[in-house]
Amino acid sequence: MKKYSLFQRLNIVLRSLIFTIFMSTVTFFYSFFCVAAKILPFRCRYAIIMFWNKTIIHALRFLCKVEYKIEGLENIPKDRVGIILSKHQSTWETFMVPTLFHHSAIILKKELLWVPFFGWGLSIIDPIAINRRDTKNAMDQVISQGKKCLSEGRWILVFPEGTRIPAGHTGKYRLGGARLAAATHAPIIPVAHNAGRHWPKRGFIKKPGTIRLVIGKLIETEGRNPEDVMEQAKTWIEETVKELGG
Repeated sequence: MKKYSLFQRLNIVLRSLIFTIFMSTVTFFYSFFCVAAKILPFRCRYAIIMFWNKTIIHALRFLCKVEYKIEGLENIPKDRVGIILSKHQSTWETFMVPTLFHHSAIILKKELLWVPFFGWGLSIIDPIAINRRDTKNAMDQVISQGKKCLSEGRWILVFPEGTRIPAGHTGKYRLGGARLAAATHAPIIPVAHNAGRHWPKRGFIKKPGTIRLVIGKLIETEGRNPEDVMEQAKTWIEETVKELGG
């Protein structure tokens, strides 16, 4: 944390510690509420998780002085849904992006649902959970479940790099989201941000400042192959992240 005085560094460490304790405590108790909420309709369950997401985001703002600015909301169509391809640098975007898109279904590895407390919350919003070890059937599963979600008016959230990539680096973009879009003729909407500068991967310290998240224009996929679609999305995401200083 260069350019900070000793007092400022200690202040940031203390704020980060308080936030971590708060998030862990809230997640622990809220997870039991989520388990009980499984009997409720999907809309209610989704609203419950979004309330938790927003609570964590606001706590980060209040305790760690990590603000955010959302750009490009006008690019989200009101009469269509599609596939969200988002840069993955931090935990922050996993909280923020689902709050921006209607009833989004997250594509994730099935093992995450087994994580105590955190996984219980994920399970009640009906994600698309796949077994990555079963590569032969995983894509078929994504397409079949993806079609169902799209027909229900749900956006589908994909982190094409698969795991959080440190700020300033680019991971390997997997084709799953683009293949789903091509198979369903659904549009892709790319999302770029610089959250890794303030909440880095495996980073205890939350650095004060403003996270910028940019929502790009729709990328149509009908009649196009997944490789071309992904290359267009990747180019826009990485160039935008670079402009954001991420």
